[in-house]
Amino acid sequence: MTHILRRPRRNRKSGAIREMVQETRLSISDLIYPMFVVDGTGIRTEVSSMPGIYRHSIDLLLEELKELQDLGIKAIDLFPNYPEEKKDRMATESYQENTFYLRALTAVKEHFPDIALMTDVAMDPYSSDGHDGVVVNGEILNDPTLEILGKMALAQAKAGADIIGPSDMMDGRVGYIRRLLDDAGFTQVSIMSYTAKYASAFYGPFRDALESAPKFGDKKTYQMDPANQREALIEAQLDVEEGADFLMVKPALSYLDIIRLLNENFDIPIAAYNVSGEYAMIKAADRNGWLDGKRIALEVLLSIRRAGAKVILTYFAKELARELA
Repeated sequence: MTHILRRPRRNRKSGAIREMVQETRLSISDLIYPMFVVDGTGIRTEVSSMPGIYRHSIDLLLEELKELQDLGIKAIDLFPNYPEEKKDRMATESYQENTFYLRALTAVKEHFPDIALMTDVAMDPYSSDGHDGVVVNGEILNDPTLEILGKMALAQAKAGADIIGPSDMMDGRVGYIRRLLDDAGFTQVSIMSYTAKYASAFYGPFRDALESAPKFGDKKTYQMDPANQREALIEAQLDVEEGADFLMVKPALSYLDIIRLLNENFDIPIAAYNVSGEYAMIKAADRNGWLDGKRIALEVLLSIRRAGAKVILTYFAKELARELA
């Protein structure tokens, strides 16, 4: 008989033992579920490029949240879909007192006070240009954009946001927003900075969901080059110094090295956004019978967690919650 001293397979011989020695675990409490809200009543429309994901009006959003709460989902990130007639170059609708997105935030916190409510701070859902900043002669202006982002963040905090999510990638926006929030008494409102947000091709379905694609050009002057790794350390260091409570990497699956890099170099929680394109390609492969969608989704989320993400924003949150219920 062959004498083999170490046999790693002994720790794989049964489900009970495999679970006992499992190094990485995924919990519903690790996940934030991105959701889309629209103005009106009685509206529930599926995003064509994201099967199983819907745009809800506020009334039906609240019904959906009851189901999510019953499934154990404790955090959502809410994104608004605005019609073109509400958009302008300065995204002024974003901070108007009675705008439907702010009403949605207030309604969520009134009916579900225990849900952690994250918001999106960026101009593109409200901008007639479809960009994350003020556009002048084709250039995205950084500092004038900060004033608008600050008004937006402050309005969202007043409406009930628990976590502000600046997704714009303007320089200095974390510090600018932190000072505004603190000066207004919102010292307990967290900031989850989109720290390393790459100029990725994986965002297409999300832009379909919000109908917010750029009207010209691209976002490469403010989102990061997918070829760059060390640049993420610069962005992260600045966000930490400016008061961020979480650092986010977006997308997740193609940037596992960046997740690990930030996790190894910073002591605050690292988040990762398992984005719309990552979701859509798994759904497409599953519907065509090419892959087992449930197994692939779990494997992907485990890989993101294993890389070092403490928090994962994912459209698979509801499906995973059903599996674990």
